[in-house]
Amino acid sequence: MKVLAIIGALVLGALASVGRVALFALDTVSHLLRPPYYPREFGQAILQIGYFSLPVVGLTTIFTGGALALQIYAGSARFSAEAVVPQIVAIGMVRELGPVLVGLMIAARVTSSIAAEIATMKVTEQIDALTTLSTNPMKYLTLPRVLAATLVMPVLVGVGDVIGIFGGYLVGVERLGFNAGSYLRNTVDFIEALDVVSSLVKGAAFGFIAALMGCYFGMRSGRGAQGVGQATKGAVVAASVLILAANFILTELFFAA
Repeated sequence: MKVLAIIGALVLGALASVGRVALFALDTVSHLLRPPYYPREFGQAILQIGYFSLPVVGLTTIFTGGALALQIYAGSARFSAEAVVPQIVAIGMVRELGPVLVGLMIAARVTSSIAAEIATMKVTEQIDALTTLSTNPMKYLTLPRVLAATLVMPVLVGVGDVIGIFGGYLVGVERLGFNAGSYLRNTVDFIEALDVVSSLVKGAAFGFIAALMGCYFGMRSGRGAQGVGQATKGAVVAASVLILAANFILTELFFAA
């Protein structure tokens, strides 16, 4: 009975956490339709999440694309199928690696930053001050960041896809001896519209998750430096796991036979 009680408590705790996150997400989305709005906060979030994330996105995807080309070439050489390298690099980056890697990089860079910032504001009672000044913290802090991440992430994913394919192109042409024109032609001919759409939709979903987790854990942070650290750690872990889970669900929806 004790074992069953422990399992039951864990299940109920997990369901309660899911419910709290769902209510937090609904509360955030509901503020889209109710003024006032804070365009300055939204603009700053666009810069922080989008523009300043471009270097890490570019470096991550270009090396991944190059490594993917090398691995596919090495594997396909066993079956004398080296010609498929451009196609597999393209579909691998656009469908899976591009969105997932960009999402995880944003979780590492942006989710942690948002959680630490909001948790510090809570510890220093700045959020209480906003409430005292009749400013809704959800509308002022959460909505601009979540909306900005949702809108900017598809752009980052698109840039990451292109740079990743370019990394594979560089390795394929300079290292593996592929013809440049043939490589590009095979890449363009193999990618379909559904691949691109799925990549951008995944980007929007991952951006929403990353920013939402940062805001959620920041708002629920405990007091003191330890509370800020725990909120940051919990936000990054939750965002990373949810991004991977959402990737599986979206892949199933788009590409299930």
